[in-house]
Amino acid sequence: MRSLAAFLPTASRFLLGLVFTVFGLAGFIHFMPDPPHPPAARVLHDAFVTSGYLFPFIKTTEIAVGLLFLSGRYIPLALVVLAPVLLNIVAFHIFLAPGTLLIVVPLVAAAIHLAWVQREAFAPLLRSHAPAAAPAGAAERGATASA
Repeated sequence: MRSLAAFLPTASRFLLGLVFTVFGLAGFIHFMPDPPHPPAARVLHDAFVTSGYLFPFIKTTEIAVGLLFLSGRYIPLALVVLAPVLLNIVAFHIFLAPGTLLIVVPLVAAAIHLAWVQREAFAPLLRSHAPAAAPAGAAERGATASA
């Protein structure tokens, strides 16, 4: 029997995958009604839609990331791409719709959990300095020198 700890990454992946795929598609297909927004939130939503590109861009990103999570492929990339989208969702709920903040807590928890599980993939991103690049052709010269 698998332990709960072994099941949690899969559950987190599927939660994020389903939510972002469904809500991303809903932005294009409109199979769900728009939830009521406080006035300031409605202004921001309408501005995203009126821009002509921002709302479709965000929804396309949500669909792509959701499908990556559901497929189980490129999870670290999906987390990096999702981070600014999720941060904006959290800020939206904190500043414009605070009564609905608890809706995003499971999403943030799932993303943080997956990032922790995938922490080795993020280690190179968290270095203060990039490793020095080898001069062009150095790998080829090393291969011929050892032959």
